[in-house]
Amino acid sequence: MRSPYPSEVNLDNLENRVEELEMKIAFQDGTIEELDQQVIKLNQALALQQEQLKLLISKFQAVEPSNMASQADETPPPHY
Repeated sequence: MRSPYPSEVNLDNLENRVEELEMKIAFQDGTIEELDQQVIKLNQALALQQEQLKLLISKFQAVEPSNMASQADETPPPHY
């Protein structure tokens, strides 16, 4: 006849391991959710910065005159 103790010890060990795994999964779920929220915020900030940069570039291009004068504005060379 076998003693019931070894199976009880194994069962307790298994229960402890399952509880430990459940705690780790719960912690990882929380961490994943926090990271997901942070990625969403960073994507929103990046989109806003890209729009602001486009606006700044368009304003800069509108203000800065071209370095090349049109042919009509060019003065003829002195030998003419």
